[in-house]
Amino acid sequence: MDWTRLILDLIDLRSFSNLWYWIALAVTWSTASHWVLGVPYDMVLRARRVGGQAETDLEDLVRINVNRILYIVAEAGLFLMILLSFTLTTLALLGFVYKVEFCQALFLIGAPMTLVAFMTVMTARHIDKNGDRGEVLRRRLSLHRLAVQVLGMISIFVTAIWGMLQNFNISVLPG
Repeated sequence: MDWTRLILDLIDLRSFSNLWYWIALAVTWSTASHWVLGVPYDMVLRARRVGGQAETDLEDLVRINVNRILYIVAEAGLFLMILLSFTLTTLALLGFVYKVEFCQALFLIGAPMTLVAFMTVMTARHIDKNGDRGEVLRRRLSLHRLAVQVLGMISIFVTAIWGMLQNFNISVLPG
């Protein structure tokens, strides 16, 4: 058994034909839609069903996470934006200009997740500005989750189409 070959087959950089990439994509979007502003969505459902202490816990956790998100944006937002822009531009150029499939795959995860991050900041600002509580807060979190899920479906669809196209092009190329 050739261990080097086994490891390289397991960590294949041809991402779109690799099962691990699709598992990572599914886990990424599942996690993004479950954790709404850093709050597990089951807490929103429990607060809606039970109320009382569950509602208070949800409001406290949302307040803590909103303050944390807004603090990070205020303190490091410009630096993070520059770093993110550089990273996404590098991935896009390497992936789509220089045809590095691994960079295409990372870009197709990273670019939509950047939109999720922007949506999260906007939702956090809205909650902070309006002081959302109770049903209004739960509705805001539910709408944010729905928007993330729609973005995830579109992203997975685009990634699947692009991946199939890449796999098709590789399979029909001579040599």
